[in-house]
Amino acid sequence: MDSQPTFRVRYRRNIQRTVKSLNKTFVFGYIPLTNLIVFLIEMAIVTQLVRRYDHYFDTRPVLTMMITNSVLNGIADTVAQSVTAVRRRAALQHHHTKTENILHELDEKLPHYGDELIPTHSRHILPPPFDFQRLIRFASWGFIVAPFQFKWLQFLSKTFPVTKAAANVPAIKRVIMDQALFAPVGLLGFFSYMTIAEGGSPKDVKKRLGHVFVPTLKANYMLWPAVQLLNFRVMPLQFQLPFASTVGIAWGTYLSLTNSGADP
Repeated sequence: MDSQPTFRVRYRRNIQRTVKSLNKTFVFGYIPLTNLIVFLIEMAIVTQLVRRYDHYFDTRPVLTMMITNSVLNGIADTVAQSVTAVRRRAALQHHHTKTENILHELDEKLPHYGDELIPTHSRHILPPPFDFQRLIRFASWGFIVAPFQFKWLQFLSKTFPVTKAAANVPAIKRVIMDQALFAPVGLLGFFSYMTIAEGGSPKDVKKRLGHVFVPTLKANYMLWPAVQLLNFRVMPLQFQLPFASTVGIAWGTYLSLTNSGADP
């Protein structure tokens, strides 16, 4: 009877030791091995989805969108955590690489709350261990919001049909509607969900939105009008959300960094 708890304790300790070992192992001196392993697993899932995407979409379109969006969101958060780890590692070694300079330039150019979008300073001197709970929260948001995004794209497609005779004007109308309505509502939903999922209260939601909503919306308008114009003008409906989500890996990385930098 006593052997089972002992086995569980040993098993957990072995897992913890393995994770700590992976977190302390760096590829090329800067990228934590854990982050790289998670990223490769995510890319393997994406490869499988791409190979049979048409089949999955024809049989279960909404579920396919939800899974695709979830995985791409997970990749975005993995990249965000890796970017933070790389910069912390560079700062710890007091060695400014070309990558470090690029990250510093991003801090200066992109709108964000606080002193740094990609932090070098925190309560932890070493690069932070990979946060699997944060990854799950970010991926779950992609899973939850995908049906609403898909229905919204269907609505825009029916309301402003793009034809050979009329293509540019309907596409521009879609972009205006999308950026005026869905973009701000989506950001409100994202930051509210993430704050609650992290254990925050309604007061924390209000505080976080007060800090990050306006800078993030400004950043949104720097990227998404051009992307969505191309998306609505060129992409068939079934590829519009995957296309936006693929481009959105960079955007999701920015969101993840912004959200983690404004913890309640």
